[in-house]
Amino acid sequence: MKNVEHIGIAVRDMEAAEKLFGSLFNTQPYKRETVESESVETSFFKINQTKIELLEATNPDSAIAKFLEKKGEGFHHIAFEVEDILSEMERLKKEGFVLLNETPKNGADNKLVCFLHPKGTNGVLIELCQEIKKPDL
Repeated sequence: MKNVEHIGIAVRDMEAAEKLFGSLFNTQPYKRETVESESVETSFFKINQTKIELLEATNPDSAIAKFLEKKGEGFHHIAFEVEDILSEMERLKKEGFVLLNETPKNGADNKLVCFLHPKGTNGVLIELCQEIKKPDL
């Protein structure tokens, strides 16, 4: 793992959360994106090298909606940047970690992602992220 890529925060109302965190960080989000496969709207802030991702459910059956129902707004996950997501997934499986997806998925902010089950990581949802590289032309 290279470094912390971002911290995810689950929110019920994206507009209100962007206003709140915009005031807190004294900046505006640099990107807003819908990830249809996860039924989530994301909004990214960047403070120096730290990225904060706000997550709002777009479907009442989504993982974020269920999280909000069970735990309320707040810390959702921490994401780590990896160089090679496939080899990192294989390494973690050999170490006994449970992956929530067996193959990387397309995530927000131009990333391939995989999540580790929080039952095996002291209750913390861990996301692995690898930048999707554009082919050389």
